[in-house]
Amino acid sequence: MRLIALILLISAGAFSQNTPAPAGTPKASDSSLAQARRLMDQGKYDDAVSQLKELSSRDPGLKGLSHELGTAYYKKGDYLKAIDSFKKALEENLQDNEAVQLLGLSYYLSGRPGEAIPLLEKVQAWYPRANVDASYILGLCYVQTKSYPQARQAFARMFEVPPESAPAYLFTARMLLRQEFDTIAEEYAQKAITLDHGLPLAHYFLGELHLFKSRIPEAISDFQQELALNPGHAATYYKLADAYSRIQKFDDAERLLQRSIWLDSTSTGPYILMGKVLQKKGETELAVRSLQHALSMDPNNSVTHHLLGQAYRDMGKTEDAERELKAAQQLQSGQDEKP
Repeated sequence: MRLIALILLISAGAFSQNTPAPAGTPKASDSSLAQARRLMDQGKYDDAVSQLKELSSRDPGLKGLSHELGTAYYKKGDYLKAIDSFKKALEENLQDNEAVQLLGLSYYLSGRPGEAIPLLEKVQAWYPRANVDASYILGLCYVQTKSYPQARQAFARMFEVPPESAPAYLFTARMLLRQEFDTIAEEYAQKAITLDHGLPLAHYFLGELHLFKSRIPEAISDFQQELALNPGHAATYYKLADAYSRIQKFDDAERLLQRSIWLDSTSTGPYILMGKVLQKKGETELAVRSLQHALSMDPNNSVTHHLLGQAYRDMGKTEDAERELKAAQQLQSGQDEKP
């Protein structure tokens, strides 16, 4: 959902921010077109489509009509119909740069990244420094078509680093992992370390990946190597503690979590894991304190409520346990209902 919101922001103008307005964009003076635009601005996309279709039946040759209809379908989320309309708009006006951009995005959002790439490459060539989001979406298209070197170039452009540099490989590795290309992500992270053994967060990334895949000994080694390079990174202590907790080294986990909290007391994760570790150690009252603190920071975390309910149950506080477990269930049900 966040990615779609990002793309809608691009379509609203962020893509070409600080650049001249695209040449050839239709500027119809017809009042019906203006009314359709107002409906789109109000989020009434179905009404806008109906207005434009009615206008098409009366004046099918009206300049800019296909562009506006494509825009309405795009904002409505009907990307296949948007594609048809934008293709027609480009047949009418090859200089309609906005239609090129939105056609590329429509192809991407309809699961056709291969067809999106040449269009988004054109936009990138027109406005190479317009907005980093352009490189991001183009990079995702390359990832989805397994064009990994091109993806690395797009992400390198996004972060303004050389494409063959260690940071470029690391940035691409993280994007690959987000798209669940785990094997290639690991390969790229290893390449980043080969290019620069002291690159911050490269070992941390590998640790996260290995922890996710339950390769605990490797994750522990990765996090330890990161701490040797970056001893003030709170998240590494937290992740290393997580790894130790999975092999029941609770004393080591507690020690590392305390360090993480000392370095950064604003993150709820270490407090939640601390509560879980302390409960495993039989220190239930201390576990409750840690979990209560986590809830004061984020009262809508279902995991925290669930763990606190378990701790209260172990303490014989049945009423408190039922309250927390019920809250956890309600919050989880609410999350499951979200699209």
